[in-house]
Amino acid sequence: MYPEREIESFLRILFKHYVTSASLPMLYDNEISANVEQQILAAIDELKKYRPIQYILGETEFYGLPFEVNPDVLIPRPETEELVDWIVRNYDRNAALSIVDIGSGSGCISVTLKYNFPYANVWAIDISEPTLSVAGRNAARNKTKVNHLLKDVLTDGMMGFECDSLDVIVSNPPYVTLSDTQFMQPNVLEYEPRCALFAPDNDPFIFYKRIAAFGKKSLKEGGRIFFEINEAYPEEVANILKQHCFSDISPRRDINEKWRMISARKNSAP
Repeated sequence: MYPEREIESFLRILFKHYVTSASLPMLYDNEISANVEQQILAAIDELKKYRPIQYILGETEFYGLPFEVNPDVLIPRPETEELVDWIVRNYDRNAALSIVDIGSGSGCISVTLKYNFPYANVWAIDISEPTLSVAGRNAARNKTKVNHLLKDVLTDGMMGFECDSLDVIVSNPPYVTLSDTQFMQPNVLEYEPRCALFAPDNDPFIFYKRIAAFGKKSLKEGGRIFFEINEAYPEEVANILKQHCFSDISPRRDINEKWRMISARKNSAP
């Protein structure tokens, strides 16, 4: 059901979770308790149903930090870590930035950025109260102060922000199209929240358009927008940013050489 390398990863994750500080070579010569054995066997039963291991354990790691996850939120991906790393490397740690994360989900982006920019003001925006509750618990878990807002970027316009007030907008919006489903695994399609995955069939770029329009008004001159994108459409997202008067448009490949992120800078007002 799973590739051998992924099975080995499952094994290490399970023992790390259920047997504190255990290393696999040490475990081969030691017995585990009946309780731990039952927990691991129960997890294996769930894996056979394609339930993601992160949901089974209720947690995952992102950029070196612990995060609660449940079916109300997407499981953070390595490519999203790369997006965050791009931002972290682009700014001074001590900068008093104003950062907005749109479609925050678990809070992996907003919390990690606040953790790495302790003097920043960070807002996490989502349309789901249960999702924001998870994000709030993750902020507390990592001892960070993030402002959580229940807003819909498609209908709420400026969402309470002033013009020319933000330094950074970051978003990993829904971007999966119907045609992408043929390449997706059951552990994603059957368990993760569809509203956080799928863009509307009649306008798959609607979130990029609305966030770019929001950024055109709310970003300071020279402020930047950072998107995670569908690997098949870097040119389309770049054109949207160009149409909204952004410059220095920079698509970037992830570690697997897929077009997974893009950044652009707000021009001065014409």
